[in-house]
Amino acid sequence: MTYTDYAKALQEDLVHLRRDLHRIPEIGLDLPRTQERVLAALDGLPLEITLGAELNSVTAVLRGTGPAAAGVHAPKQAVLLRGDMDALPVVERTGRDFAAEGPNMHACGHDLHTAMLVGAARLLSANRGRLAGDVVFMFQPGEEGNDGAGRMIREGVLDAAGPRVIGAYGLHVMSDKLPRGHFVSRAGTFMAGADEILVTVRGAGAHGSRPHTGKDPIPVACEMVLALQTLVTRKFDIYDPVVITVGAFHAGTASNIIPDDAAFHVTMRSFSRESRAKLLDAVVDLLNGLASAYGTSVDITYKEQYPPTVNHAADVDFLEEVVREIHGEERFSRIPNPNPGAEDFSRVLEEVPGTYAFLGACTREDFTTAPSNHSPLADFDDSVLGDGAALLAELADRRLARG
Repeated sequence: MTYTDYAKALQEDLVHLRRDLHRIPEIGLDLPRTQERVLAALDGLPLEITLGAELNSVTAVLRGTGPAAAGVHAPKQAVLLRGDMDALPVVERTGRDFAAEGPNMHACGHDLHTAMLVGAARLLSANRGRLAGDVVFMFQPGEEGNDGAGRMIREGVLDAAGPRVIGAYGLHVMSDKLPRGHFVSRAGTFMAGADEILVTVRGAGAHGSRPHTGKDPIPVACEMVLALQTLVTRKFDIYDPVVITVGAFHAGTASNIIPDDAAFHVTMRSFSRESRAKLLDAVVDLLNGLASAYGTSVDITYKEQYPPTVNHAADVDFLEEVVREIHGEERFSRIPNPNPGAEDFSRVLEEVPGTYAFLGACTREDFTTAPSNHSPLADFDDSVLGDGAALLAELADRRLARG
């Protein structure tokens, strides 16, 4: 039997687990109920389990008992499979009978990722006698802005089996943009890097009728917002683009009062390490220069998020080969451009070779009209769970066999 055949027998259990997780969404690094469900789902499998210290992570190691790959000597090699587990602070409006109640929702499909990784653990555990090495299962909290991957790396997830893993693989479901059951990836930059800046312009308050007696921070902040867009088009190569968006702007309390301060919040996206470094320096120089020109000052607080997610070309070739063989020629394609979203699996791919891919899980035939990930209406089709689990298992098995 193939992993795809085994996965069909698991499908009902995986749907039950996914919907159970969907009802109890937890955000950030503290996911006690989610961790409890994962541990229960893994109970009885021949896994070495370690829990996180900084976060409610689960690292599970499966020791393969098959013959080592040709030419590979002890200690056996290991590969890593990852699934993130955290939800979002979004109030669900899908109307599903298993919808979450309260302020949080699995609006990005991480409940499916967790269920698929549990499925892969079960598939590989049942076939450990054919594994030419070990598998590390990375159940990760805190992907949504909390750098859970970075924390797990610091706690040793990449070395959990002993030797550092030789490959790492992950999947992300999409509620729109892709046909149901279709896999996509690309070599090189697959997703953008992301960083944030909080900017506060310090002026001097005055009466609105006598602006010359103060230092109005609002027009200075407004000019900064506009100048940031010019910076994008005049300082950066159009073939290595950056995106700057001001998503929040706060100033003042009344129409006739010039405030002391004005503040705005920026997200910055970049598609290469070089542009990411250049962008931060250029933005800081621009904001300081404008503040000085108007006789004000500026406080700039930088919040590093994630570097670009860069797939290794050989592993994308490997992924394509496996998907086409086990799921069909028509179910894989390469996207021409990176996705502008960000992902902390990038931390893993900075350390070891591997690849990340998207899996269409749209509930509609016309995926172009479906609500996107992070929407309160985001909905995901459970039918993809078995196929995702089978692919993860197959990738781990074959990568170990290759050595």
